[in-house]
Amino acid sequence: MKTYLLLWTVDPRSLPQALFHMATDRFSLRADSRITFFKSLGTGAGSTFTPRDADIRTWGLLLTFDGELEDLDSQRSIRSWRKFAHREEIYQLSPISSHGLWAKKAPFVSEDPLASRNWKGEVATITRARIRWHENLRFWRAVPEVTQSLHLADGLIRAIGIGEAPIGLQGTFSHWRSSADLRAFAYQGDAHKKAIDLTAKHRWYSEELFARFAVLQHTSVNLR
Repeated sequence: MKTYLLLWTVDPRSLPQALFHMATDRFSLRADSRITFFKSLGTGAGSTFTPRDADIRTWGLLLTFDGELEDLDSQRSIRSWRKFAHREEIYQLSPISSHGLWAKKAPFVSEDPLASRNWKGEVATITRARIRWHENLRFWRAVPEVTQSLHLADGLIRAIGIGEAPIGLQGTFSHWRSSADLRAFAYQGDAHKKAIDLTAKHRWYSEELFARFAVLQHTSVNLR
């Protein structure tokens, strides 16, 4: 079972079509027996994790899929996005480790834990949290320092915000040159360590997940 993150870039005039897909894709995705987990995602800069970060041009789909990259071509929702998107990116990922839950599920399971732990190539992380409503303001105040240090981290290739909703369901996707670079940011960066301490103190998440993946392939294609 592989994990795929698809990102589509659309023209702002196609925003109604993108929102329609965000509301309705779940029906065709649930009906596809090859898919064991999926989330339709909005994206953003990930600077403040507030609605002002939102990128109305970029939309995503995260899914665990029993098939190869070319098998995605037959998925109905994916084919429909391609009809109006300008650009498509696909990350093909293999889970290395995952801690926590997403919508009460543990969706990312390594098929070969030993091989995953010995992975020497590029890695990616997905973090996701359900923020307690009364902790949103405190969380937003703590975020900028961490995100600034993230975007300056050695070895970072890319980082974006992802979310199922503009408020309360927040996450990040980050792409790194190596596991060593990721570990250096996670365990040596002062801002990140401070955020970990604040999270433990204030318990601002009602649910959280951190997953690390081997990046098997990253493709990008212009559709128009």
